[in-house]
Amino acid sequence: MSGDDKNIKVLFFGDIVGKPGRNAVKSFMGNLSQEEKPDFAIANVENASHGFGLTEKNYNDLSSYGIDCMTSGNHIWDKKDIFNYIDTAEKLLRPLNYPECVQGVGSRIFDCGEYKIGVINLLGRVFMNLVDDPFKIAEKEIIKIKEITPIIIVDFHAEATAEKICLAKFCSELGVSAFFGTHTHVQTSDEKILNNRTGYITDAGFCGTIDSVIGMEYTTSLNRFLKGIPERYDVAEGGTMQVNAVQIEINPLTGASVSIKRILSSIDKKEEDESQ
Repeated sequence: MSGDDKNIKVLFFGDIVGKPGRNAVKSFMGNLSQEEKPDFAIANVENASHGFGLTEKNYNDLSSYGIDCMTSGNHIWDKKDIFNYIDTAEKLLRPLNYPECVQGVGSRIFDCGEYKIGVINLLGRVFMNLVDDPFKIAEKEIIKIKEITPIIIVDFHAEATAEKICLAKFCSELGVSAFFGTHTHVQTSDEKILNNRTGYITDAGFCGTIDSVIGMEYTTSLNRFLKGIPERYDVAEGGTMQVNAVQIEINPLTGASVSIKRILSSIDKKEEDESQ
């Protein structure tokens, strides 16, 4: 086990945006020393395939880079082949608070050496799709998972900061180990440990091209704002990529986070190409 052998080191990547984001994560994971490697790696992948959704090929590629669990959000359905493989993709989660009839699962329990880690994926309701109540569903699922393991991690894919903070406090009182906000693609500087237990950040950020509008090409983004006419976003390609991530260490016996650290790393495209 890495770091302090009494703790589990978990690495959480913010939203991966397109090929630049996938390559950035691949390079970052590949450059970690044995001591730096996490015991468990999670990434939000709803934008991983050309900015919208996740193909089966990219799911397999990210698995090969060392990602143990993939969370998502409202864009997970944008690549239609998702319906062909989501039920057999053992690392992939869609938000738990979609209706029960929706394909896929919203939480899983993973093996991490001699311990088990529960991961829950939830979607916000403020300025987002109409989905079921994340508070009630989170409470029910946390209680169920705590019967198996004290280590529980939540990815809350949501637009509104207040909704993220409120649900994080609610989940912390229920005993979760970590709560990561995703979706807005801008890494916040408010990482903390709530109630001496829950590692928290409002948004983990994104992995992709730095010279962009949250990973997307500037010109098409500008046109949407200037004209008010729908125009499909294109993933930004550039010389420098970024990795936004959060690292926490969890006491596996209590399930409490004992440390949290934001990660902001830049990777030059030439450097990344040379490492292939």
